[in-house]
Amino acid sequence: MIDRYQKGRAIRTAAADRCYSDPPPDQLTNGEEVSYPYVASASKGLPHDDSGEVDPTAYRAMLRALSSGRPEHFEAIPLGMDNSRKLLNPQGGLAFDGEGPDTHGTVIPPAPRIDGPENSAEMAELYWMALLRDVKFTDFDDAAIVAEAADDLSGFSDFRAPKENGLVTPRTLFRGFTPGDLVGPYISQFLLQDIQFGTLRIPHRHDTIAAGVNYMTNFYEWLAVQRGAPLALKPNDRDFVNARYIQTPRAMAHYTHFDVLYEPYLNACLILLGMSADPSKLQDPGNPYLWSKNQIGFATFGTPHILSLLAEVGNRAIKATVYQQFSVHRRLRPEAFGGRIEVHLSRDPGRYEGIIDSEILDAGVLERVKQQFGTYLLPQAFPEGSPMSPAYHSGHACVAGACVTILKAWFNESSRIPNPVIPDDAGTKLVPYTGPDKDRLTVGGELNKLAANIGNGRNMGGVHWRTDYGEAFKLGETIAIGILRDQKAMSNEDATFTISRFDGTTITI
Repeated sequence: MIDRYQKGRAIRTAAADRCYSDPPPDQLTNGEEVSYPYVASASKGLPHDDSGEVDPTAYRAMLRALSSGRPEHFEAIPLGMDNSRKLLNPQGGLAFDGEGPDTHGTVIPPAPRIDGPENSAEMAELYWMALLRDVKFTDFDDAAIVAEAADDLSGFSDFRAPKENGLVTPRTLFRGFTPGDLVGPYISQFLLQDIQFGTLRIPHRHDTIAAGVNYMTNFYEWLAVQRGAPLALKPNDRDFVNARYIQTPRAMAHYTHFDVLYEPYLNACLILLGMSADPSKLQDPGNPYLWSKNQIGFATFGTPHILSLLAEVGNRAIKATVYQQFSVHRRLRPEAFGGRIEVHLSRDPGRYEGIIDSEILDAGVLERVKQQFGTYLLPQAFPEGSPMSPAYHSGHACVAGACVTILKAWFNESSRIPNPVIPDDAGTKLVPYTGPDKDRLTVGGELNKLAANIGNGRNMGGVHWRTDYGEAFKLGETIAIGILRDQKAMSNEDATFTISRFDGTTITI
């Protein structure tokens, strides 16, 4: 017993050494908070003036709390109105964990600035996502408005999205950038195929919301939301009877509005476990029990192990997200930037001259939005708009990066997905996918696509930017790899994890 205690202490000490052996990394920002104070930084829920700019005293109170870390300073941050929505757990990023990298030990690069062309291109994509919310993904190849969106986005000088021959096309529009994203249907098989959850067989059909309904297109509604107005969907806004498979950007956004954060990856794991009569055929070759003559995995390297790991890495990814959002970057949410554009072009012309990049101000999509909705505000899919936290990076996407990495470690990424499907035109049943690439869908590719679907789903709601999810995937991956290293060190078995990373490289643990 003494030997075991000594070994256990040594394992935990080694894990701490891996986490804290190097000095804390520099957390670099894009400098907007200094360049354009109180204009270019997130402040949702705090007091705002009639132009939607934050009260400086209130913003400084938030900065004081984030700097000191003292709970009483957080309690002193003023909110924008009585019965206001509350800030989303800014102290969460200050917590410690006993496994994986520390929240302050991980970094993401500075976010694009509102005076730069990359931010302009990302905002244009969000406007197009709002305009295309009710176009079925299966109609993207033929819809005229989709071709218009692709042509428009191709004209931006710094749009870092998938392209074909240097151009955005209907086939690449709104797709992710990881291996597998451009293969097969837009929606991942792990958001379509049935889930075997114990004795429950669960179809992937969801409650729906009405087409054509968008929010925050009126300036006074927008301003109230920035001040923390407690708006939300009403129960009768959701149709719980006529369930549908995910077919449109609106449906994808609606899914990410209400999902439990690690839910898509729990479901994906259950689908994978039920995909073959012999689950070992889908296991990663590094699982030690794949080769055992007399044992199977259970508490270690079995079903309970991976299911609990998904929840563990998901929670750690959220803590890292909160730290980056509040304590480092404080990037504007897209809805807030839409308000800046509306003020600059309509309510106080020229107010942000030299601050907002000209590419978005000159974009043709702006006049299309103004014609349809009456303002330049970014139409939102949710009444309350974004969560009460800054934008960069996306919590949904960081969880996606972490959980998908765990799944790629556990399952054989090169295995083919049998019998791929898409929703029928009514969205009530699944039919075979018969595209020319139907035999090229793999476990790894569809897991990457699942992450991209979730990341883009938040963008389709209007609450995040493209870089919010792209960088979050990498951070979630880093968190998961750190936890896998700790898990390997704590296990008795001789296990090996091999993972294809989001950048296309491979790592073995």
